[in-house]
Amino acid sequence: MDPLNRREWLTHWGMQGLAATALLDLWKTDGLARELTDPARGHQTSLIPKAKRAIHISLVGGMSHLDSFDYKPELVARHGQNLVTNEKPDIFFGQVGQFRRPDWKFARRGQSGLYVSDLFPHIARQADLLTVVKSMVTESANHTPALFFANSGFQFNGFPSLGSWLSFGLGNESDELPTFVVLPDNRGGPNGGAANWSAGFLPAENQGVGFQGSAEPVKDLFSPDPQGRLADSNVRDFLEKINRRHAASHADEPILQARMRSYAIAGKMQLSVPEVGNIQGESEETKELYGLNDPHCSEFGRRCLLARRLSERGVRYIQLFSGGPIAGSPRTSWDAHESVMENHSSEALKIDKPIAALLHDCQRRGLLDDTVILFTTEFGRTPFAQSEASRVGTGRDHNRYGFSVWMAGAGLKPGTSYGNTDEIGWKAAEKPATWHDFHATVLRLFGIDHEKLTYYHNGIQRRLTNVHGTVMKEILA
Repeated sequence: MDPLNRREWLTHWGMQGLAATALLDLWKTDGLARELTDPARGHQTSLIPKAKRAIHISLVGGMSHLDSFDYKPELVARHGQNLVTNEKPDIFFGQVGQFRRPDWKFARRGQSGLYVSDLFPHIARQADLLTVVKSMVTESANHTPALFFANSGFQFNGFPSLGSWLSFGLGNESDELPTFVVLPDNRGGPNGGAANWSAGFLPAENQGVGFQGSAEPVKDLFSPDPQGRLADSNVRDFLEKINRRHAASHADEPILQARMRSYAIAGKMQLSVPEVGNIQGESEETKELYGLNDPHCSEFGRRCLLARRLSERGVRYIQLFSGGPIAGSPRTSWDAHESVMENHSSEALKIDKPIAALLHDCQRRGLLDDTVILFTTEFGRTPFAQSEASRVGTGRDHNRYGFSVWMAGAGLKPGTSYGNTDEIGWKAAEKPATWHDFHATVLRLFGIDHEKLTYYHNGIQRRLTNVHGTVMKEILA
């Protein structure tokens, strides 16, 4: 069948085209609407998908790989020594102190023997589920462009995020919830704010929808003036008729179509969101598992549990942020310039137990069979202290040359690692992996060839990986 656009449907079928529009909305749940109506979409691929949905945990500020997942005995041996190099390190503050050992002990974990430090004692117990990439590199040592790059593959705002590309390419499994849901830290949004989950130049319906981790995930979902069920239904029917009539005469306006769909899904969310946000039906064992009774981690625990519930109900991509810099308090994140011990201890206490619970809970429910969990940070920290060379400081500066992320779940080899940094953990030395490589690999897990998922914009056939990206095939099962 030749691709048909909305104008052809409505022109050919007249008023029957309204029924066709409704049919297209139903087809959207399995991605067929993209193929039929959107000439900007790239070609379908024959790759076999392993994952149907993703839960992405994004650590804001720059987690120290040297204190978490990248054990370097040589760094311990060289503690207190000065860096000797002819090159000027490209670090954010430019202050190069002496080498400093990690603040936590490392140990081999599980049957796989993966190294995980005592910073994450609960996640360490799930080491056999993890696939750790220890050779990540990025192009910026500054928070906002680095976070944009991690999410969209570009250092500037205005480009679609990974979640938006998956929403565009695959559509949703549910017609009652958004395709892409974002759960920010309750302390504030990440650097760059909502631009991190923007749809960019993709259709507006593909942008992330912000939820709260509270008992009321969506603000202003209900009218402040209670309406009777019949009156509310009559109003909706009347508005739908007007909207469809207006759509028939403006068939080529994607923003109008996206807005109509957003209103339609908002009506359905009045039933679905209260249900998905109601965790009271979860067992006490599950609540305890996620740390909901622990004041240190209950906020992030609720968001992790909500992410699992959203995933079960067909949301394609759920992104949780750990760290929310607020005015006057930039260290409400993983940005450990002054003291890694103080900063990372506080931040890890908030997320360690909930993330381990999410891994365990998804595994026992069978969700890891078709769900991938991503754990990322925009860059790492330096192996030397951020201080004068005359003393060993307690903080670490930004490091774009080498850091660690991990994945778990569908289509991955569990209990393995990929790549390596040098002997002191400063630069990627074995199998350097860029964000384009990371994104290409995630798309492959969803059965998508990253070179073929494209969108024509301003004379360029755009894609998530720009003109780069190589799938890390060694970590695929």
